[in-house]
Formats: sequence, C-alpha cells, structure tokens
Amino acid sequence: MSTKWIVGVDLGGTTTKLAFVTFDGVIVHKWEIPTDNTDEGKNITINIAKTIDEKLNELGQTKDQLIGIGMGAPGPVNYEKGILLNVVNLGWPDNYPLKESLEAATSLPAAIENDANCAALGEMWMGAGGGAKDLVCVTLGTGVGGGVIAGGRVVQGINGAAGEIGHITAVPTGGGQCNCGKTGCLETVASATGIVRLARLELAKGLESELSAKMTENGTFTAKDVIDAARNNDRLAKSVMNEVSFHLGFVLASIANTLNPEKIVLGGGVSKAGEFLLNPVKSNFEKYAFSAVRDSTKLALATLGNDAGVLGSAWLIKNKLNQ
Repeated sequence: MSTKWIVGVDLGGTTTKLAFVTFDGVIVHKWEIPTDNTDEGKNITINIAKTIDEKLNELGQTKDQLIGIGMGAPGPVNYEKGILLNVVNLGWPDNYPLKESLEAATSLPAAIENDANCAALGEMWMGAGGGAKDLVCVTLGTGVGGGVIAGGRVVQGINGAAGEIGHITAVPTGGGQCNCGKTGCLETVASATGIVRLARLELAKGLESELSAKMTENGTFTAKDVIDAARNNDRLAKSVMNEVSFHLGFVLASIANTLNPEKIVLGGGVSKAGEFLLNPVKSNFEKYAFSAVRDSTKLALATLGNDAGVLGSAWLIKNKLNQ
C-alpha cells in the first residue's frame, strides 16, 4: 500500500488544485485546473476525473496506482455522509452529495472535508504542526478560515460548521459588515480585505500615509501594501497593523483558553508578513491567555503554503485506511 498514491484535491471557486501523494505524505506530482462552475457545477467532478486520467497517462501509470481521493471543499461539510451543506460560488445546490458525485466520476473511494480543516490536517501531518495532535490552524487570506484538531481528529460540530474562527466576533459594537451577515467578525479586521478596510477608514480621516500615493496612482491598495508601509514606519499603517495584531491575539487567546492546543498555526497570504505579524500577535496572545495556556500553547507560521490543502485532503484517505 505504501507504494500506492492518494489523490489530494483542494477545490476552490476559481481553481482546483490536485496532487498525487504517497502514503508517507510526499507529493509526487501536483497541478491545477480551472473550476468550471457553469451549469450548476455539473462539470466539476467530471473534469476532476478527466484530469486525473490524463495525468496518470502522462506519467505512465494506470488507475490501479491510486487508492482513493480526498477533497477539501469550501463550506461546511457533513463528513460522515460526504455532503456539502452550504455552497458558495460553485453552482451546486445546498446539501450537495459531493462524495457520491466524486466517487461516481472517478471510480475511487472518496472522503470530503471542509477546505480549512484540510489545511489544518496538512499542517498537522507534514507542516508546522510537527505531528501535534491538538492543533488550531487559522488561514488569513481574503477571508479568515479555521480548522480545529483535537486528539488527531478534526472537530466538525453537530452541523459540520465548527472551526469558523473568522466569524468569531472581534468587535462587539461598531464593527464592519461581514459577508456572513454579521458585523464585527474577526474576518473584518484580520483578513487581507479587513486590513485594507481598516486602512481606508484611517485614510478617510485625512491622515497622512504613503498609502495615499497608492490610492492616487492605482485607485486602491492591497494588504501587502499596508504591511510594507508599516515596515517602513508609516504611522497610519503601523496603527492598522497594531489593531490587527490586537484582535488576532485576543481571539487566539480565547480559543486557546478553551482548547489548550499544542500549537496554533497561522497561514494564508497575510501570514507571509512572517515574524513582523507573528511577534505582535504573540505579545497580545500572551497578554490575554490563561497562564497555563500561555506556557504550553505555541504560535507558529504555516510552512506548507498552497500544498497544505492537497496534503490534508490526502490525509483523509490515509486516515480512513488506517482505521
């Protein structure tokens, strides 16, 4: 079995990442295809099956080389039934039988999990988690995703919606509007879009900043621009990043006080700020964490990048076969 491959799939609204992964977590080959969400998403699993067959042929392998396919999908998942409960940007109706559809298209045993949970599993297995069985992974991208692992198993909750860390209320009053319908979610202050939102609010006050030139030149700016400006000691940008670090550290301390994980791993595009982000987040975390938690839970940066999702998806099959 150790010579066989698992297919890991990280399904996104615009791009689907795939990889052939060994039972030991080594990526043999990885690639991506566009996600075709037209016609109510009917081509998504068909295209996945087609590209797998094409890659096997390209690599001189047959379907016998594969032992299963794991997929991380955006949205809450009923893991036992393989149903994607709520779907955004994929064209499928709610309560979509994704596992059944994937198995029918690929003729492989399948396992389905939320994409953020898969990223957490990937970091646990082959990344910054270092094999930690109690782990929280927070992805700071366009939004804020989260995955919680306790005792080596994903915490899914009664409806598959556990780990929605981005929608923990960080600003109880006067917070920004979140896409989920609530206000003041962590996502509104710690995601890439949240960082830009905070900076725009400060610029609207007429404060001076190098970001003003970006606005004049391009009509907009990015979270990276804000982080770079903060590195350059831009007062407005530093103020924004201080606010981001406070909210993130405060929320992570609350999560850790509840779960006391061995590690909290920060990933996603915003985490590319590295120690510049991590160190002030740690300071706030240590300020608000219970002493026994502060002394035992460690914060770290994710190491797998875009490979976390496909590796975590492959782990789903590895785990199934080990049970």
